[in-house]
Amino acid sequence: MSDFVVLNGRDKGGRFVPGNSGGPGNPHAKQVAALRSAMLSAVSEEDMQAILGRLVALARSGNVPAAKEVLDRCLGRHLEADLLERLEQLEAVLAPRRAAE
Repeated sequence: MSDFVVLNGRDKGGRFVPGNSGGPGNPHAKQVAALRSAMLSAVSEEDMQAILGRLVALARSGNVPAAKEVLDRCLGRHLEADLLERLEQLEAVLAPRRAAE
């Protein structure tokens, strides 16, 4: 192995070599998981139904931010959908090249 691989844990192409731990991970993941768990415990299914019902009612009455939120949550953000479509196109183009490697 070269010094680059030993020091960095990656090969010449920048990929992690076998046995690499993959890094320290997200230092806040444990705290975020605890907060998310607390929030899920505090909000019941009935709470969500009431909140979403109000949000949909606002959207139906012409509240544009509420309508945008409903549409974004149900259909996905337009930008994200566009990015996913472009990524799929790039992957289709790159697949034959990767297979040749």
